[in-house]
Amino acid sequence: MSLKPVVELGVAEAYAILAARPEGEGLPPLDAIENEDWGRDFLLSRFEDVPAAELAALGLRWDDGTRDEAGHQSG
Repeated sequence: MSLKPVVELGVAEAYAILAARPEGEGLPPLDAIENEDWGRDFLLSRFEDVPAAELAALGLRWDDGTRDEAGHQSG
């Protein structure tokens, strides 16, 4: 099974995943961010705090092009 990069998630899909997590209580309402230029970036940045094992369990991987194979920030 191949894991989907987080950066390929749509706003509603990313919001649903994040809202289901315990930390999701702090998210603004979806209708307040879904049509904002910064909304998608805001949601995707929240995935940086999700452990890789949890992402994998969701069928996702963090793939923003700035991490090496070991998951370390490059540059």
